[in-house]
Amino acid sequence: MTTTTLAYRLGEPDWERRYPVLIGTDTVIGAVFRWHRDWLTLTSEGEHNLGRPEKGRRRVPQAAAMTAAAHVAAEYAAGHITAMSLADVSAAVPVLDGPVPLLHPRMPQTPTNIRVAEQIMADQVLHHWKPFTGFPGSDNPQWQECGLCGWQGPRYRSHQRGRNGEMPSTHRHPASVAPAAPAGCVGDAKVRELIRAYRQK
Repeated sequence: MTTTTLAYRLGEPDWERRYPVLIGTDTVIGAVFRWHRDWLTLTSEGEHNLGRPEKGRRRVPQAAAMTAAAHVAAEYAAGHITAMSLADVSAAVPVLDGPVPLLHPRMPQTPTNIRVAEQIMADQVLHHWKPFTGFPGSDNPQWQECGLCGWQGPRYRSHQRGRNGEMPSTHRHPASVAPAAPAGCVGDAKVRELIRAYRQK
């Protein structure tokens, strides 16, 4: 079997934006995902960094995801990897069972990363967010809980910080799909009332 005869497709991503690579009806042969600017594959042989996509191409994220998926399909066709379960390539929803690490396991423990993560953790406390995972960088999702209403889900630091020195938007997160969960936090006025930083501006 060759990659020209092996049809593959991307499945729905999990909360960490890992896209399962599927063949046939629903056979999972791996996953592809972006980490900062690089694209990585996750297969039965572990994680592999494919590097950054070419510059200057239109629709780079979609094209890069398909290029990474083609690599997974080629590895499967060559017999280098085996099929996996969807659970094997999906990030489970985090559960707090102890202290949260400062940094995501893929984030190098450099002085700069530690300093930035400490600043962001202090900002999360100020704005009533509870992280369940270590800081993954501004452009990767981090599982968080809203301290105002209890909503949980992935949030990006790049979406939570204010622009040009301004406060972050009072729109804190999307509405939850859980039946008894809040319908989109507590509203603009209540957010401003409950978070002291908004009253100090």
